[in-house]
Amino acid sequence: MTITERLISLSNVKDGDFSAKLTPSVERSAVLGVKVPVLRKLAKEYYGTLQGNDFLKSLPHKYLEENSLHFFMVSLEKDFDKQIILVNQFLPYVDNWATCDEFSSATFKKNPDKLLPYIKTWIKSDKTYTVRFGIGMLLKYYLDDNYFTGVLDMVAEVKSEEYYVNMMTAWFFATALAKRYDDAIKFFTHKTLSTFCHNKSIQKACESFRISDEHKAFLKALKV
Repeated sequence: MTITERLISLSNVKDGDFSAKLTPSVERSAVLGVKVPVLRKLAKEYYGTLQGNDFLKSLPHKYLEENSLHFFMVSLEKDFDKQIILVNQFLPYVDNWATCDEFSSATFKKNPDKLLPYIKTWIKSDKTYTVRFGIGMLLKYYLDDNYFTGVLDMVAEVKSEEYYVNMMTAWFFATALAKRYDDAIKFFTHKTLSTFCHNKSIQKACESFRISDEHKAFLKALKV
């Protein structure tokens, strides 16, 4: 049984309908309906095997779940240089926010200095989900121990008309307001971001339990 055949055997119409509603950029016929925990388990089973290696080379995939499984498998790579190659091979084929955002890498987290130049390239891409991925990596790995003030400028300088890029920008700044308020608030008092990103960031920040009521009241007054 091929990996694709196995995914089909694990599919469920109800789950497929649900996933399709969440990922409108993907045709319903390309959504099987396999739960994420199952895909993560399969990634561990197949990564590093001959069958798994062949699957990673068989781009483009047909189904949403194939793409998610692909990225879950890539996330398991422990060698940074190999993982970067695999990520760069796959990013042009990412066509939805869910697959884009599911990637999480212990290898990337351990190598922030080596990762940053690649992020700078990704956020300048003309591909929506490559840019979103780059911003997502900054959100995941550079607002805590690896934080530097320039990371906020990097995201603020991304100018896009793409909804899924701007939503990730908003999530980034909402998180920055929770974790790095004193630095992040300047982007709102100076109105550096686009109107959409400015207001959506404030909305998401005010929904967060990590931000004080005092800060929320100040942010609401800054909406445009």
